[in-house]
Amino acid sequence: MKPLDKDLQNSKNTLLEFYRITIRVLEYLPNVLSGSNTKGSYDIYVSEVAGTKKYLRPVNNTLFFNSVEEFKSNYRKFEEVLRKLKGSERDFNIEEKRIIDSTIYTMQQATGVGLDLLVPPNSARKHVGNRFEELIKTVFTEVGITNNKTVLNIPYGIKGQEQYYKCENDLILSPFDKVKSSTTGLNRNEIVASIKTTSKDRMGKIFIDKILLERFINHPQKVIGIFLNDVQRKGTDSISHTLVSNLFMVYTKFLTELEGIYYLDPPPHIEREPFRSRMKRFSELLTEDIWYLLSS
Repeated sequence: MKPLDKDLQNSKNTLLEFYRITIRVLEYLPNVLSGSNTKGSYDIYVSEVAGTKKYLRPVNNTLFFNSVEEFKSNYRKFEEVLRKLKGSERDFNIEEKRIIDSTIYTMQQATGVGLDLLVPPNSARKHVGNRFEELIKTVFTEVGITNNKTVLNIPYGIKGQEQYYKCENDLILSPFDKVKSSTTGLNRNEIVASIKTTSKDRMGKIFIDKILLERFINHPQKVIGIFLNDVQRKGTDSISHTLVSNLFMVYTKFLTELEGIYYLDPPPHIEREPFRSRMKRFSELLTEDIWYLLSS
């Protein structure tokens, strides 16, 4: 078995791989955590080893399964929900949706906390983002939704010479057996998904990319954003929410409208209008919205 720090930095391509790395981290944490600070629904774990103190990323204690036993028990329920989704079941209760959000959140945050502890910060941030993209991709694959990562080559001319801007799309979700979007064009029936751990400094790019894509391909294109959360540690014992909500509404009104924004750990804005109809939990995408978007 690879050392935990190496395992955390390796790509993950199946839910089983995420399941196993989550268990490894949950088993490891009691050995290195020396305490925690709580701010509202968030715990900021503290690790003090050999005189060095580390404060980790905020973890939502209403979503995170912090013991191996609790995680294993809920993961079995999560597998059952995924089987129902794959079998075309579309009627899910609040508890089943909670299982979706909490299980995926726990797998991602366990990975993030492990990287915080064992990997230098700059490298950790990169790997946290990569693992999140991989995790969301595996979930869609598990429920039978065709998907693939694409890079759209958008040509532009400089003094008569053909040049290309490479517009990377984190994931294309397709209603077909094979993704039809390619380097030269996007299929109007497919969905472009931008997958990021946070919208901080990235929300505007999703709107701009949608405008750019539609102008180049010359037809409407469905675009959604999928985020882990919009919260960060503030000092050693507090948090701050990073969503610039007013700017989001300005983009929506004056640039273009996205087909949806989805969070595993949503900011408080999700409970009130005008955000309520535009921002939802990831479980709402997986159990309802994605099927409508793929068929419309």
